[in-house]
Amino acid sequence: MTPRVASNIRPGRSALLAGVLALAACWGAVAGPAPSPSRWNSGPGQFYRRNWGVEVVGVKPVSSGYMLAFRYRVLDPDKAKILNERKSRAYLVDEATGTALMVPTMENVGELRPGATPEAGRTYFMIFGNPGQLVKSGSRVSVVAGGLRIDGLVVQ
Repeated sequence: MTPRVASNIRPGRSALLAGVLALAACWGAVAGPAPSPSRWNSGPGQFYRRNWGVEVVGVKPVSSGYMLAFRYRVLDPDKAKILNERKSRAYLVDEATGTALMVPTMENVGELRPGATPEAGRTYFMIFGNPGQLVKSGSRVSVVAGGLRIDGLVVQ
């Protein structure tokens, strides 16, 4: 099944400001100590830690719900580099509707996702556009980047 892609993700000035504010809010999480892992990490999270070198922190709505922030902590930079490679398309899929939400690209900033080589112990994020607040708190989502697919995440 090919996911539907939300088509109205081209941000205007207000969305640009919201994206920059979301980026600034997330920056504090990257620079500070790593947040505690969600309950999701106790079971299926072990697979992603072992095989992909990441610990999923969670998915939260930002910018009044018009964007979603996916946060993850890198444990093994070699395994986790797929998440930071800009050439691998990243999107978030709402499991109920199959709608795929893309990472917005800002004119002067670029994609709202990391592009640098990952470092062990650091927490990174990706911002996904959520036009019309399609995905709400409590929704089950999947994050896809290259060959990596993380299923069963619940938006906090």
